[in-house]
Amino acid sequence: MAVAVTREFDRALGALTGVALGDALGMPSQTLPREAIIAAYGRIADFVDPVADHPVSHGLKAGMVTDDTEQTLILADLLLRSPGAFDDRAWADALLKWERDVRARGLRDLLGPSSKRALDALLAGVPASETGRAGTTNGAAMRIAPVGIATPPDDPAALVARVAEACRVTHSTREAISSAAAVAMVVSLGVSGASFDAAIAGALDAAKLGAALGAPVGEADMAGRIMAALRIAEGGSAEDLAARIGTSVASRESVPAAFGVVLLAKGDPWQAGLIAANIGDDTDTIGAIACAMAGACSGLSAFPADKVERVVTLNHLSLRPLAEGLLALRAARGAAP
Repeated sequence: MAVAVTREFDRALGALTGVALGDALGMPSQTLPREAIIAAYGRIADFVDPVADHPVSHGLKAGMVTDDTEQTLILADLLLRSPGAFDDRAWADALLKWERDVRARGLRDLLGPSSKRALDALLAGVPASETGRAGTTNGAAMRIAPVGIATPPDDPAALVARVAEACRVTHSTREAISSAAAVAMVVSLGVSGASFDAAIAGALDAAKLGAALGAPVGEADMAGRIMAALRIAEGGSAEDLAARIGTSVASRESVPAAFGVVLLAKGDPWQAGLIAANIGDDTDTIGAIACAMAGACSGLSAFPADKVERVVTLNHLSLRPLAEGLLALRAARGAAP
């Protein structure tokens, strides 16, 4: 049975749509420093084609999504097919199948370093409980929105445990888990009706809980890093955020930067995507994370309808059934004793 068009549904769909729009806006500028973005595009103000022979986005067209969106949707599908305990092997198989498909399409945006290293180890016989214990990059946070949609925020420890399950194979470190937990909590609280500002305290608490899980590798104080980024954004600019926090694939840089981007955009998901697209380096992932949080806290109605239509149609996305399914899972988890 379809979920009614409620505020929860609007916001769940806003989170998934945010991943895709932020990803598509940042696609042509990903991996490029700010100076190169300015030289190639001026200021990105809409979906644009990547420059010729882009190191990663070569072969894509304006409005197309990358690994951020595709892996997010793979995770959402896995959660719906295995609503109980997280299926590590099915997740690994799905990611490896995805990469084979990317190669077959002649594209360059393959698995990130943490994911690739972990999956190679899994194939070599290393237990799933051990494969992700070096992964500190932002792959977990970029695709975590479905966990936030599918999990109520009322029990933070339970939500963070769900996040840690999804991180286990590829990113089972305190840095990756705590950053993904912060993002998932914003999404979960947003789906429940919170504004971005109101969700920050919960996100910081989730980050602290996440920092106690996984291997003690990487950033130990993600909550502090997020607060630092928010303080910079309160009185600064995107340039300040990039210079003082960083925008690389490291979770300790890109995830706090995404929080700062949402604040700079005053919670507007489209503006968050534009800021992220121009900020430099890992623009598509920062955009995907920022727009997922902004979308969850404002709903699909906050996005320009024509931009949503373009990305959904061009990429053949089917987001509504996923949002419905994830909300049904959320309701079941909320009703469990």
